[in-house]
Amino acid sequence: MNASEQVSTTPHIPVLVTMGDPAGVGPEIIARALRERPELQRQLVVVGDMATLERAALATDANDDRATLGFVQIPDLSHWGEMTENHVSVIQACELKQPVAWGRIDALAGRAAADCIRFAAEAALKGEARAVVTAPIHKEALAAAGVSHPGHTEFLQAQAAAHQGVSVDALPVRMMLSCPGLSTVLVSIHVSLRQALEAVTVERILQTLRITSAHFHRCGLPLARIAVAGLNPHAGEGGLFGREELDIISPAVQQAVQEGMQASGPHAPDTVFMRARQGDFDVVVAMYHDQGLIPVKLLGLEHGVNTTLGLPFVRTSPDHGTAFDLAGTGRASAASLLAAIDAALQMTASSST
Repeated sequence: MNASEQVSTTPHIPVLVTMGDPAGVGPEIIARALRERPELQRQLVVVGDMATLERAALATDANDDRATLGFVQIPDLSHWGEMTENHVSVIQACELKQPVAWGRIDALAGRAAADCIRFAAEAALKGEARAVVTAPIHKEALAAAGVSHPGHTEFLQAQAAAHQGVSVDALPVRMMLSCPGLSTVLVSIHVSLRQALEAVTVERILQTLRITSAHFHRCGLPLARIAVAGLNPHAGEGGLFGREELDIISPAVQQAVQEGMQASGPHAPDTVFMRARQGDFDVVVAMYHDQGLIPVKLLGLEHGVNTTLGLPFVRTSPDHGTAFDLAGTGRASAASLLAAIDAALQMTASSST
């Protein structure tokens, strides 16, 4: 296992759940998730702001006839297992004099979300957390707060690289989105489409295949069937619609096969996701962000999970955003967050020392 792979973990330390943007639905779906699945209360610690979380619990009370959920601040992670029933441990990881307004882009909210991410990542990197599950953040709020990273993936990558004393380029990561019946890994993430096309190189595709293969190997599938999507319509039609498949994608796939991976492609991008859902493949490597995310979100947004591959710890998140239009109503579904928590628990449970 190399430095970029997820480290072994133990169930005797908690899973950390960051509250996300406090102006969005993150705090509410955390409260709802822990109310719907009370057995999780003793496995998780919420990293966030007490007042924001208490407000979120009250917002969900009106739509839930189960017992009221309480949040209790703890001084550090060593106290995480001391909570009584219907009480959840919270680490106060950010400073908010008062909860921010629901449903608005706010630099204070962006700063609070960033502080929570930073705390959780540092704890995981020090071996104090079993995994990190991140509630949704708002990229404009992060930018307003002066955070240079466009999203969780890049933020966590930078934290991990700094912790290991290496450059960001030396710790490559990839985004994997999954829903029931389909998983897809992206060659490029949050860049413009023009930049994404420039990122379609033999080296980057092969790196993506290696990271994907290593992840599935750790999850008990050493020969995952990896389908590589083409870039152009009909995978280029033998060069009629572009040569990227012939000159770039095929050589990367051939090299992966030589390294022992069960990779194939390039496959026509308009049918490869359907074939994966039908059971022909275990995962699809997509050439750019929307190529891979549109089919996953179409098929299973409510139960979608985002997993960052290549970090030295397990990180998952729900496959949706801050849903400002629902913030404060208490109606936002916790299904995707619960799927992310379950995925994190499953991945860490299968790790070995």
